[in-house]
Amino acid sequence: MIERYSLPKMKSIWSLENKYQKWLDIEILACEAQAKLEIIPNEAVSDIKNKARFDIKRIDEIEEEVHHDVIAFLTSVSENVGPASKYIHYGMTSSDVVDTGLSVLMKEAIEFLIEDAKNLKTVLKKRAIEYKDTIMIGRSHGVHAEPITFGLKFALWAFEMERNIKRLKSARDVISYGKISGVVGTYANIDPFVESYVCEKLGLKPASASTQVLQRDRHAEYMCTLAVVASSLDKFALEIRHLQRTEVLEAEEPFAKGQKGSSAMPHKKNPIICERICGLARIMRSNAQAAMENVALWHERDISHSSVERVIIPDSTILLDYMFHKMIQVMQGLKVYPENMKTNLEKTHGLFFSQRVLLALIEKGMLREDAYKVVQQCAMKTWQEKVDFKKVLLADGEVKKFLNEEDLNKIFDYSYYLRNIDKVFERLKSLDD
Repeated sequence: MIERYSLPKMKSIWSLENKYQKWLDIEILACEAQAKLEIIPNEAVSDIKNKARFDIKRIDEIEEEVHHDVIAFLTSVSENVGPASKYIHYGMTSSDVVDTGLSVLMKEAIEFLIEDAKNLKTVLKKRAIEYKDTIMIGRSHGVHAEPITFGLKFALWAFEMERNIKRLKSARDVISYGKISGVVGTYANIDPFVESYVCEKLGLKPASASTQVLQRDRHAEYMCTLAVVASSLDKFALEIRHLQRTEVLEAEEPFAKGQKGSSAMPHKKNPIICERICGLARIMRSNAQAAMENVALWHERDISHSSVERVIIPDSTILLDYMFHKMIQVMQGLKVYPENMKTNLEKTHGLFFSQRVLLALIEKGMLREDAYKVVQQCAMKTWQEKVDFKKVLLADGEVKKFLNEEDLNKIFDYSYYLRNIDKVFERLKSLDD
């Protein structure tokens, strides 16, 4: 499924072409900084900028021999530059290029994810307002509780997405750091000015201390943030799957013209997109776990993290982008069945009014424990005999001492549960689109 889905912008970030271009940008900027320090002749920098280019096929050929991607890259560039190439990578180590370049790529990727999150929040906010007054049963532990509105469910998700936007922006800030401090990070062979110059040009900040590599707590925080966001999408999708169950059928994901739900049963309309989102969220959380395993490195400077990151970081950003696009598709095309919501609301014969009856009895002077006991007894009778809850209450001797039919008619009023929802929607309207 994912292979057939086109994500050209996000996928292009992780292309070899883009990665090597970032490496080349870093090397050229470092040469510019070295020239400002009068370590490299200006003519050499001009020569490098005019001639520096790479060839991916040639890099692959060289790497087959040297088994080192940065050396292969530098060799390919040097073949095009000529004598001035001796100044490229001057005083630097591989991680100066790789880690700084990776930070730029991760920053580019998360910008798309922030935009995705904003787009989903806008859809959720719109649908919340659309179904603001559409009453349905609220459930706790999967069991009927008290009425809510379908709009409140969307509002809940919109607020969660707003928090996710803040998390993504924070993760962007955490990863927006580079390092060009040489082997073991002491700046012994390169002036700290080079690091400051390069990072500023790339929109990064210099790491306060980096050893040979940027410390991987940054990457772990970034990946954990993606996993949290994916878990929110998982949560939304799981709820829709529950609502699409035949016994519930209060909402269902879009079912396209010509789509088929089962190879065996023509009647089937399965929540396959939401199931897919739930499944992919598991990969996202697994990748976050792998990122946390990368934090501990031998003497803070090995490359056991590198092979892991080449898989989990591109995969996770592409996956989350895909998940966002599919969730937006689901939310925009979600089919809603208010009549089924009303039918389900009435399945318990009015039992969800139990708390209102309890409170009314207390207000009339009954002790809470006594009131709870009598209401629970009436509720259990309603469950067992499948009779109207109000009628059971009216027939109960203890209840009749405190509440008459008029009192119960006022209690059994759906609108009571909607009287304060405008408070939530006032907050929702304050969310930026």
